[in-house]
Amino acid sequence: MFPKTIPGLQRFLLWKTKHLSQQQFILILSAIIGFIAGLGAVAIKNATHFIQELLEGRLIINYHHAFYFIFPIIGLALTLLIIKYGFKKDIGHGIPSTLYAISKRKGIMRPFQMYASLFTAPLTVGFGGSVGLEGPTVATGASLGSNIARLFQMNQTSRTLLIGCAAAGAMSSIFKAPIAAIIFAIEVFSLDLTLVSMLPLLTASVSAILTSYFFFGSDIILPIKLQDDFIISEVPFYIILGILAALCSMYFTKVYFKIHELFKKISSPLTRLLIGGIGLGVIVYLIPPLYGEGYNVINNLLKENYMAALGTNFFNDFLDNIWIVVALLAGLVLFKIVATSLTFGAGGVGGIFAPVLFMGSAMGHCFALIVNNSGLLKNPISVSSFTMVGMAGLMAGVLHAPLTAIFLIAELTGGYELFVPLMITALISYLITNKFQPHSVYTMELAERGELLTHDKDQVVLTLMNIRQVIETNFVTLQSTMNLGDIIHKGVLKSSRNIFPVLDENNNFMGIILLDDIRPVMFKQDLYNKITVQELMQRAPEIIDIKKDRMKDIMEKFQESDAWNLPVVEDEKYIGFVSKSKLLTAYRQKLIEVTV
Repeated sequence: MFPKTIPGLQRFLLWKTKHLSQQQFILILSAIIGFIAGLGAVAIKNATHFIQELLEGRLIINYHHAFYFIFPIIGLALTLLIIKYGFKKDIGHGIPSTLYAISKRKGIMRPFQMYASLFTAPLTVGFGGSVGLEGPTVATGASLGSNIARLFQMNQTSRTLLIGCAAAGAMSSIFKAPIAAIIFAIEVFSLDLTLVSMLPLLTASVSAILTSYFFFGSDIILPIKLQDDFIISEVPFYIILGILAALCSMYFTKVYFKIHELFKKISSPLTRLLIGGIGLGVIVYLIPPLYGEGYNVINNLLKENYMAALGTNFFNDFLDNIWIVVALLAGLVLFKIVATSLTFGAGGVGGIFAPVLFMGSAMGHCFALIVNNSGLLKNPISVSSFTMVGMAGLMAGVLHAPLTAIFLIAELTGGYELFVPLMITALISYLITNKFQPHSVYTMELAERGELLTHDKDQVVLTLMNIRQVIETNFVTLQSTMNLGDIIHKGVLKSSRNIFPVLDENNNFMGIILLDDIRPVMFKQDLYNKITVQELMQRAPEIIDIKKDRMKDIMEKFQESDAWNLPVVEDEKYIGFVSKSKLLTAYRQKLIEVTV
């Protein structure tokens, strides 16, 4: 076993059992995990900045935007080589892969995930991949939390909590926003908001932000300063911004998954690299602000420094025309998700958190400029405030995390003057988006496969249950060519069950015969050669397809059919039966594990 490989570990576990309660030990681990997650964030960020400075300063003194076309392809190629020949395993996207580990792997993440993103994410983003570093940073911390929990032989509930602590620590370190980081862990990872979970999350968040302050000082990724106060007359515009954010959120998700599906159809990694890399290169060459994470663009938009924000492009000489600026900002909103999706499609490693903030800032800024230059208002609305609230609106819609969006922007601004606008826009964006897209970008694929954990405890238990563990195989099968005599001698006399599955010569499931169906004729030997299986067989009330049906579907089939046993097939081949009693027993056991 993994924990026994470390000398003295068993002695420490015995000492811990005698001297520390489980809650005390989790608090200690959460502090350690927060510190390590903070170090991971520092390492990934510094490695990325080193690559960016190397490319922009030391290697190419007269940096020209033509290299925007070349660098992303180089970074993606290096990332692909490391994954293929170094790790030889699929790294997966940061937060979705973590959610999958929680729902289907009992919170167990593979050890290589602790360091995979440390190499691949900086190469992807440092060379200009249009993605963020938050997802890989969270995945790195989450894997550390998972494997530390495994090391100390902790149960699934504790592993999940420590994964949440790592996620909170990573976000706290990146943004220096400890409260938003805690809310992010609760919203995205569906953790229970109780004192038992709150204290470890708080401990990890504080530990991580102290680590960030130690290495980065007071520098933050988005040094936002509130310039204007909230005015009640601006409420209608914040409502409109919320609706616009919802539309942009749905556009983001649709484009993301559409391009994702197109690349899934391409089997060759090299072909995906060439198509995605060249496509990304063309886009960032034509629209330089899409190069990399884009936080510099956000900061320059907040300063209304359009020359620095919009970069070197064909419209430089026209940036004094505000409508050219509006058109370019609208282009950033439309094409950022395309560039992000191409980066992922080509094999890049990154996250969508930064692209969401980027699109949100461009959307809010563009909206404010349109309103102010439309001639409808005597007093202009605050461009910087709408830029910030736009980020929250898109985050609430795309990530389905309205509370995270509200508190993140509130913490970044250093105050709560924008709290009401943030609440209005984030709420409207979330409600509209959730109506048409019930799941976020992080969770949509898992939800479609029935593998998503939510705050619904009943749903959580059903998701965590494994159908293969409750399949019973001690049923005597009958062939469709048998007669009554064969049923008696080869079936009834050898079985302790009262159900007999009927199969054809290829082991395909055809139906069932109940002992009650045989009883009236089983002692009439003159009928043994006259009555066939086909005459006695009946259709099963429901059939469980192990590849298609999830636990929720199986429970519904039992409820609707009122059956006590249902057959299980895989590719139409018979496997066994599931009984209602065994299923309910497994459900109760899993419920105990989840709630302890």
